[in-house]
Amino acid sequence: MKKYLNTAFIYALLALAGGVFYRGFTKFNGFTGVTALGKLHVHLFTLGMVMFLLVALFSAQLPLEKQKNFRAFLKLYHIGVPLTALMLLIRGVLEVLATPLSRGMDAAISGMAGLGHILTGVGIVLFLLSLKKAAGE
Repeated sequence: MKKYLNTAFIYALLALAGGVFYRGFTKFNGFTGVTALGKLHVHLFTLGMVMFLLVALFSAQLPLEKQKNFRAFLKLYHIGVPLTALMLLIRGVLEVLATPLSRGMDAAISGMAGLGHILTGVGIVLFLLSLKKAAGE
């Protein structure tokens, strides 16, 4: 349980740093529009901190770590969420700086962000399946 609480804490720190960066970076650059940077903070809090607080609570009550799906969840989720966050950061910085992107580069950023979301989604499904199995259903 402690390792999941530590993971939640790390995601919380990253979320806070993302929020501070968003506010400071946009203010420093005089940017007042909507940017992907604004979503970074929320993604890291909900998909990172909140999710691992839930994992910690469930792991204290159920034998989650014995589930094969749970181990796969951890691997995929720890790739998907940071990848998604990184792409939000990159997209947001480029938006604030008004950096022109080629169609290929724009598609590459969107594709990597999509891959991060897919891995995160598959991870969530694996987590739910491992919860069901650990609960004996």
